[in-house]
Amino acid sequence: MSKACLILADGTVFEGNSMGAEGRTIGETVFTTGMTGYVETLTDPSYYGQIVTQTFPLIGNYGIEREDFESRKSYVSGYVVHELCDGPSNFRCQGDLDSFLKEQGIVGICGIDTRALTKKLRESGVMNGMILSGINEIDLKDTGKYLKEIGAYKISDAVKSVQKDDILGKDVFEKKNSHSNSLDIILFDFGAKGNIQRELEKRGCNVTVVPYNTSAEKVISMQPDGIMLSNGPGDPAENVKVIEEIKKLCDYGKIPVFGICLGHQMLSLARGAKTSRLKYGHRGGNHPVKDVKNGRIYITSQNHGYAVESESLPDFARVTFVNLNDGTCEGVEYTDIPAFSVQFHPEACGGPHDTNFLFDRFLEMIKNATK
Repeated sequence: MSKACLILADGTVFEGNSMGAEGRTIGETVFTTGMTGYVETLTDPSYYGQIVTQTFPLIGNYGIEREDFESRKSYVSGYVVHELCDGPSNFRCQGDLDSFLKEQGIVGICGIDTRALTKKLRESGVMNGMILSGINEIDLKDTGKYLKEIGAYKISDAVKSVQKDDILGKDVFEKKNSHSNSLDIILFDFGAKGNIQRELEKRGCNVTVVPYNTSAEKVISMQPDGIMLSNGPGDPAENVKVIEEIKKLCDYGKIPVFGICLGHQMLSLARGAKTSRLKYGHRGGNHPVKDVKNGRIYITSQNHGYAVESESLPDFARVTFVNLNDGTCEGVEYTDIPAFSVQFHPEACGGPHDTNFLFDRFLEMIKNATK
């Protein structure tokens, strides 16, 4: 392996070995605590523009399984692991992690102290970084010349950037699945994980995926039984026009709505609430949340850097779940329209599946709305 280094915006340098594509990349340096599910992490569009650090020390041990992809490609800006397994062992394995990273053009680094990196991000907060891969000794001694470029980096147009090419610019949308006498669901693609659609189709729904910029009028004219607002990357408040269309759908008030992650945040913004950036975000598969109605605790999968401010919610909104680590809002339901949303991922393919029942709750809401 050739040498590589990770340079943080504060000047900290971690030296290690190259993995994946060689070159250089800039992104927001974040960490995820998932012990499994690195394939889902790498293909989750919500990681767009970010250099992802895995806190679990050994990554790549079961290789790459394309059936587990959450999207067609990887959107991460870079990838950081402590130990890369170059000899995966799994009956479903279709290739090794290093080859996948090269195929996707993702610059990575391994062999660094990911515990020290994670501790720095927890204490200082998410910060920009650059991975230099395949570098020479001169680059290692002169990393300061990159700090201005690193500091200037900013994620923008994130939702637009992860949009699927095959649905952009279409005026008429075809149902991917068709069951007579089944519920018709519109899925807004803000960077949707594939398992959201799979969970709905598993329950017999007809799912129609529409682009992020689809108008409320268009959606209403399609007469769906329900609307799903998907996850996605970036700052929710950046999507001003999308939020305006969601507000129109809420004002119409006749079609049940379920929002997940970014969809949860933008639904809250459309209803008059505020969002704010978290110090280091929630990313991983072991985040505890509490159902405020019955006190039950669920372990959830999460991937977000922003949160809804509970105190900013309107009178017709009620917090349904709270994060047990920091008390942030993890779910909202509305009393004036058939709509609810959650910050975590009930569709988590890599697990846990504790909150999978929320899809059934959504379908039950749809059936009650049509009575």
